[in-house]
Amino acid sequence: MRLDSQRLIASQTIKFGLVPTSVDEEDEGSRRCAWNGGSVLQERRRYEWALEGETIRKELMELLSSRHEKLSVPITLWPGVHVEGEVFQLPSPSDLHSAAHEYTNQMFFSSTTPQFIEENLILQIEAGEQGQVPILIIKRNYAVREEKQDQHWHDPAIVILHSSYKSKECLRALLKNYATRGYVAIGVDSRHHGQRAASKTAYSDALVSAWKNSKEMPFIFDTAWDLVKLMDYLTSRDDIDSKRIGILGISLGGMHTWFAATLDPRYAVVVPIIGVQNFGWAIKNDKWHARVASIPHAFEIAAKDFGKKSIDSKVVSTVLDKIAPGLIDQFDSQHTIPAIAPRPLLILNGKEDPRCPIDGLEFTIDKTKKIYADYGFPHNFKFIAEPNMGHYPSSSMLHEASCWFDKFLEPQVSH
Repeated sequence: MRLDSQRLIASQTIKFGLVPTSVDEEDEGSRRCAWNGGSVLQERRRYEWALEGETIRKELMELLSSRHEKLSVPITLWPGVHVEGEVFQLPSPSDLHSAAHEYTNQMFFSSTTPQFIEENLILQIEAGEQGQVPILIIKRNYAVREEKQDQHWHDPAIVILHSSYKSKECLRALLKNYATRGYVAIGVDSRHHGQRAASKTAYSDALVSAWKNSKEMPFIFDTAWDLVKLMDYLTSRDDIDSKRIGILGISLGGMHTWFAATLDPRYAVVVPIIGVQNFGWAIKNDKWHARVASIPHAFEIAAKDFGKKSIDSKVVSTVLDKIAPGLIDQFDSQHTIPAIAPRPLLILNGKEDPRCPIDGLEFTIDKTKKIYADYGFPHNFKFIAEPNMGHYPSSSMLHEASCWFDKFLEPQVSH
């Protein structure tokens, strides 16, 4: 077993440039040794966690492949179009992206800040209109590259994902924020949003269709699949360091971040904002109302289909299991969040967020902390529940995310 465990654990760590560190004797984790000095019991635990992570990743990928492989085409790329303004759908909830503008306005921009380079692209990953992924890339125009004549300059990259009913253009300020700091910043329209929306109710309509009869999984999983294919493209670019690609998302984008990182270990640093929750716990504890209220139409129709006057927990669980199979059990947070270990993971939530109830995350967070500690990377995981904050990405959350990425991806900025 020793050889197998070393191989499997290495696939979770060394492959991504992670090096376990020694733990101070004063640290409660002192019972865990450094990488090569661990006991047989400690190695067994790391092996079991790695095996659990690989198993959940395989099962989730098999589910997505069963829906998407038949539509797959060779990945092709062509020029997209610049989109002016911000693209919204109906109903449009509170502006979850305004904090990005506020946070960006607080930054200090010197007079020597270079101009940005913007790329608008379409990535074709499968047949059909939803197989076309619009991408917005913003990066700095480094004059220093010409001065150094460095032909092998690779920057870290950040994929940033929008919330429900919004688009990648709503994140332009945040993309520029990261580009200014030395990242290649990538925005993507999730399925049935932005340039992928056929109407102002496209996302809501897609959820209803998924409940009724389609094989789509538009709530979370289809876009997570897109993000795996996106990584195939990003790792081929000569301006991006393929080992330093992070992912950040807000609300629905936070869920996409969570599941993309579970599926694809190439996402090296992960920050879901107001997106991580435990769906099964919410149903069992009657805390599902706020989440359902954010995407109500499919649940309302399902209730009528069942002959019920109103939505209840049975309706919620049945709809979720149809539009995102396994989300309330097999692929819920207590199984999929730990699968991200030992890559750096920062989870940012509001303590009073009714859509992502903190009480429902207690087991997930405790389990994840233990796994990171057993791997020897206790400082690679952090969970922050901001006091007096509901379902909103505050400026302090965005600041914490920026510091987390800078710490682990180490952008190099020249002024």
